[in-house]
Amino acid sequence: MAHHTFDADRAGSLEDAGRRYRVLSAEELRWALELSPEDTVVDLGSGTGFYTDDIAPHADEVYAVDLQPEMHDFYRHKGVPPNVDLVTTPVGEMPLDSDSVDTALSTMTYHEFATTDAIAEIHRVLRPGGRLVVADWTADGEGQRGPPRSERYSLAEAAATLEDAGFTVEFEADRPETFLLVATAQ
Repeated sequence: MAHHTFDADRAGSLEDAGRRYRVLSAEELRWALELSPEDTVVDLGSGTGFYTDDIAPHADEVYAVDLQPEMHDFYRHKGVPPNVDLVTTPVGEMPLDSDSVDTALSTMTYHEFATTDAIAEIHRVLRPGGRLVVADWTADGEGQRGPPRSERYSLAEAAATLEDAGFTVEFEADRPETFLLVATAQ
């Protein structure tokens, strides 16, 4: 599927902590990631760095990957932590070494890149046993927030796609508007 990206002209709205933390809190994200101070992390579709900022203090190095240079411009203006490298590229074409990342996360962006090639690329950069955390708008959800329903995936669809790509799903939570999925690369 993989459809349009978030409108960069509305980047400021991604900084609304009240709205963002209602669907995924910083504490829940850190719980799912299980970071250690030595970890290398890639934030897939990092946007303005809202969630990147929550994890940067708990990791050694973070790659903030986003397709849109305007999102990185916004992040630079806001202030990028010293251990965060901005990488402007599609998720399916990351310029990272194979087996070089401990943890990858996607917060409300999976629907934007969820192609076979992008999932294979995530698997390529993760070390064996590396963790992938996906929180996204569910196709089965209630409410009007998020992308059009036709561009969303259900938890079951996302889990099946990851398992087909060589991940083992460790945790699943289906919520009214979103889902949370934790998987490890095999």
